[in-house]
Amino acid sequence: MASEPVNVNEFQELARKVLPKMYYDFFAGGAEDEYTLKENVEAFHRITIQPRILVDVSRIDMSTVILGHKTSAPIILAPSSAHQLAHPEGEVATARGAAACNVIMGLSFMSTCTVEEVASSCNAVRFFQIYVFKKRDVTEFMVRRAEKNGFRAIILTADTPRLGRREADIKNKMISFRLRNFEGFISTDVVSDKGSNLAAYAEETLDPSLCWKDIAWLKSITKLPILIKGVLNGEDGTTMKAIEAGVVGIIVSNHGARQLDYSPATISVLEEVVQAVQGKVPVLLDGGIRRGTDIFKALALGAKAVMIGRPVIYGLAAKGESGVKQVIEMLKNELELTMALAGCCTVDDITRSHVKTEKERFLCKM
Repeated sequence: MASEPVNVNEFQELARKVLPKMYYDFFAGGAEDEYTLKENVEAFHRITIQPRILVDVSRIDMSTVILGHKTSAPIILAPSSAHQLAHPEGEVATARGAAACNVIMGLSFMSTCTVEEVASSCNAVRFFQIYVFKKRDVTEFMVRRAEKNGFRAIILTADTPRLGRREADIKNKMISFRLRNFEGFISTDVVSDKGSNLAAYAEETLDPSLCWKDIAWLKSITKLPILIKGVLNGEDGTTMKAIEAGVVGIIVSNHGARQLDYSPATISVLEEVVQAVQGKVPVLLDGGIRRGTDIFKALALGAKAVMIGRPVIYGLAAKGESGVKQVIEMLKNELELTMALAGCCTVDDITRSHVKTEKERFLCKM
């Protein structure tokens, strides 16, 4: 009898064993050389934690408030597509896992369960992620459905004017999965003899003209708060443009390293984005989280919360809803232990002085 996983990394191997190769590669793979895919994880390894001793840590409180919603820990399930490729219950099982652990769930525009199915499945706080299609009425239709069904925020993915080159999907001739949210509204059938059908569908639908003025359009069709996902630079004015456009949160993300390869690891640019924002809106970190220590490091560098993507999919693939819960609880337990060992009783106690980057350690030796 196989032993139970003791950390979230071990769920990846379980997922590899149960998923068809095409689907495993779809979830696990990144763009081109997958440099950024590796860096998203490895960049965390170059940050050390500076613990405080002789602190009363008999009570640890990981709870926080994200856009007015109290959660048990600074964790959000990242919006990711096609959960039914991982498990028959798909996003419904993921949502139930989030609800059981009292964390926020992000639902993808490209989900395989419908907005209504997920909304009726449980009482999880849900944010809805969107792409902007060339046919704007499709995006508007989905935003209005999300608002009608009790979603609490919109996440605008801004790093996908075109789909990144995902070579595993090309080799596998990845099929375009069933997009039930769009059925009866637009065609979801794409046939391509050039590799990934999913890439062909994205080429047909995604709007490469999306720009800053379109946030005003998005605000005109919904009363929900809007977060922007895909920021990787604090020095080019992007953050101020986002705040001036009226977004209520910024997500530091490179799309799970699935878009532009050799873009920076998200944890490596988090602090510069936080500094550029100047506390005007919360900053969330997406990408590379595999340990409670990773969450601690992100919070120390200024993130309000982190988003968890692939580990949730691996848990779902291995064990369905219970696997999702296991992954979340593992990360929460690891974060709680890290806080105790570092001398932090609440997430607000975690400060910049609790971590050192590789550059800071190098400068200390000079």
